[in-house]
Amino acid sequence: MHALTPTEVDFDDVQVMCMPAREDEPAAIREAWAEFEAAVGLKGRKFYGAFYPETREYHVCAQLEADDDPAALGYQVATLAGGSYLRARLKGEPPAVYELIGPTFEELTKHAEPDESRPSIEFYRSRDVIDLLLPIT
Repeated sequence: MHALTPTEVDFDDVQVMCMPAREDEPAAIREAWAEFEAAVGLKGRKFYGAFYPETREYHVCAQLEADDDPAALGYQVATLAGGSYLRARLKGEPPAVYELIGPTFEELTKHAEPDESRPSIEFYRSRDVIDLLLPIT
């Protein structure tokens, strides 16, 4: 992995609809993404992954749009909490770039004290660019 130079950023609250993965494990997370993307569609969507350290749960999320009906899809509505985050940007081809997510979050924790009351967030800027956001105190 290349040397990490994280940036401190302010992240605004984001209303999302989300679905928890069966477990916090790569195969279950891939399954959850496939099911979620098929249900909500990809076009014009902002997607997020959220890992909640207190419960060890991973949620796949999409920013809530006016015409969404999360209840009809069986999804929860949540707010990804804003505040101060350390950001690292990953660039690369899927699925290989996904393998960098865990190690990069581990590296981010060496740069600041994580705020475990908020989730760590993956923001999928585009197919091959992912912002990793570690909440900090």
